[in-house]
Amino acid sequence: MRSVYAKVLLWCFGTLVFSLVAFAVISAAAQVRAFGHGGPFEKVSTWQMQEAREAYESGGVPKLKAYLDRVDQHFQVDHHLVDTSGRDIATGEDRSAWLTVKQARPLPWPFGMFSSVGHRGEQHVMVAPASASSPYRWIVVAQPMNNDPWNFLPYYLLVFVAIALLCWLLAVNLATPLRALTRTVDRFGRGDLSARVHSPRRDEIGNLGRAFDDMAERMETLLTAERRLLQDISHELRTPLARLSFAAELSRTAEDRNAATARLKKEIGRLTDLVGALLQVTRAEGDPSSRNLTDLPLDDFLREVVDDCAVEAEARGCRVNLETSASLHFRGDRELLRRAMENIVRNAIRYAPEGTPIEVKLSSEHDDAEISVRDYGPGVPEAELPKIFKPFFRVDESRDSSTGGVGLGLAIAHRAVTVHHGTMTAKNAGPGLLVQIELPLHSSQ
Repeated sequence: MRSVYAKVLLWCFGTLVFSLVAFAVISAAAQVRAFGHGGPFEKVSTWQMQEAREAYESGGVPKLKAYLDRVDQHFQVDHHLVDTSGRDIATGEDRSAWLTVKQARPLPWPFGMFSSVGHRGEQHVMVAPASASSPYRWIVVAQPMNNDPWNFLPYYLLVFVAIALLCWLLAVNLATPLRALTRTVDRFGRGDLSARVHSPRRDEIGNLGRAFDDMAERMETLLTAERRLLQDISHELRTPLARLSFAAELSRTAEDRNAATARLKKEIGRLTDLVGALLQVTRAEGDPSSRNLTDLPLDDFLREVVDDCAVEAEARGCRVNLETSASLHFRGDRELLRRAMENIVRNAIRYAPEGTPIEVKLSSEHDDAEISVRDYGPGVPEAELPKIFKPFFRVDESRDSSTGGVGLGLAIAHRAVTVHHGTMTAKNAGPGLLVQIELPLHSSQ
């Protein structure tokens, strides 16, 4: 059986049948215990007989009648005290016929102290035998007790229908959201990336639906970003490939072969740089287990990065200044972080006006290492700030790599920081752009 709906109904039905059978058995056992030997009915009857005898022996017929009236009124049952010949002591009537009353039909259990149980018309007649210590016999006349289980069948059926309805509601309550989740998963699997469960439930099924929504949201984001990345890559590769094709044709037909070959090498170099940048983006999100984690003294590490970028800064007529206020150690992938910091510093150098500094600072805040890089260039329009960490984004919409690279440097840096559980933000410093990095020292591993 593969349906949760059917399974829930079957289990509830089985539980219901078991409960009804158990109820019937326990109810019968309880009645046997109540009316059998040593049960409450026998004890009460024995006590009543003793009280009636003591009332008669101490106060005669008037006291006996008063006692029997109180007992009859309280229990709504007729009680009689007779002698061995069957004469009613309270009224003098002959009750001898009751002493030999025959049992009309078998009763489901013995009635304790009573030696014979029969019927007189529509009434039960129960007679307690005389004993050596008492010459009296005790007779109880009551309306017949309806002990036939089949007489309770309508009530059982009513309970059965009510519980079956509740079980059906339970099955619907469990199966309906699961079916909705199945349909949503099927839609998502067929390519509808916007399919969501949006479950309002607060139980485990609701948690499952929300977990699927979160997963679908992440997958939609990743797949959309992948498609956009492929579009950007195709756009970026189109121009250098066209130039490379043109340079190859030129090298074959041009009179100045050396100049044509130099142009061909230049275009190959640009294409190589683009492919290398794309590889860096991929490695920044690679398998964490493949990273080479080492202990990095951040002040020495930043000093090496600044020294490597100094030549490029001098060529543009600016300088890179490093300021450290603490000796901090961070455990991470040295090569991955080095490429990230170089990309940030070189991006600042690219936009820094001649004669201005690029300021690199290292400080500590709580359990985080804070690294900031600031230039004094034109900055970035406020509306574009959230986009500068996306692959291939450039403020210059012309996509001319000569004015701003291929647009992967900050994206590589952002992803490298992210895989080290850090954060990277950017804001305009007026003038210039300020890029800030926070690396958690307590979780660097």
